[in-house]
Amino acid sequence: MALILIIASFIFLWIISLCKIFLLPRTPFTKHFTLDGRAFRKRNVLLVIAHPDDESMFFTPTINFLTSRGHNVQILCLSNGDADGKGNVRKQELFQACVSLKVPMQQVKIVNHPDLQDGFGKAWNHDLMANIIEQEITSHCIDMIITFDKYGVSGHCNHRDVHYGVCSRLLHDKSRRDIEVWELVSTNILRKYSGPIDVWLSMFWVMLPSNGTMQCLVNEHSRRSFIAMAQHKSQWVWFRKLFVILSSYTYMNTLRKIE
Repeated sequence: MALILIIASFIFLWIISLCKIFLLPRTPFTKHFTLDGRAFRKRNVLLVIAHPDDESMFFTPTINFLTSRGHNVQILCLSNGDADGKGNVRKQELFQACVSLKVPMQQVKIVNHPDLQDGFGKAWNHDLMANIIEQEITSHCIDMIITFDKYGVSGHCNHRDVHYGVCSRLLHDKSRRDIEVWELVSTNILRKYSGPIDVWLSMFWVMLPSNGTMQCLVNEHSRRSFIAMAQHKSQWVWFRKLFVILSSYTYMNTLRKIE
């Protein structure tokens, strides 16, 4: 009987949390997502990821928020995910996933460099990444960059290197001070697999002044997360299906501005 009550309570909380997420986009919950205090305007945003499928597994709330408001989203993937010899397949899967997320294929760039190869234990060259990112900034007049934080959600070394590649030069270059850099906040394992329930903690977390400038973006089109990830057929195995269902990153993203 106690177990039934616990399960029923969890299901009820899950449903209430989903309802909260559907209502949040109507509230002024994007007050920090501004440029120099001015009203939120159309931006040229560069999302920097490590592997094909990172965009679908971790960043869909951010992508959906930006594209639905007419912002120009460029995606830079710094490897083709060739750890299992499926680089060409995964490259095409990324293009298909981005189309389902309303990001045109011509706004997606995939890098295949010998010093930026997918795999645990493979250190990526931070200066090389910084140079590639600089080229994208110049080519597309980028004024906002979004990427992983220093833990990289899952702790994957490639995710973490991407963070340091973005930060290694950009934050110390005075000529780039007009570019905002935001990182996706990594959470502990309980929050990570709490699905939409994490919205309550996320809302509280972003309101704490001690955490810096933060922004919670809820996924206004959660179904797109499943559709996009399903395009990565080579990766769409049972445990990733469970991840998309249970992961809080499917339902919301908490971004922190890197000062």
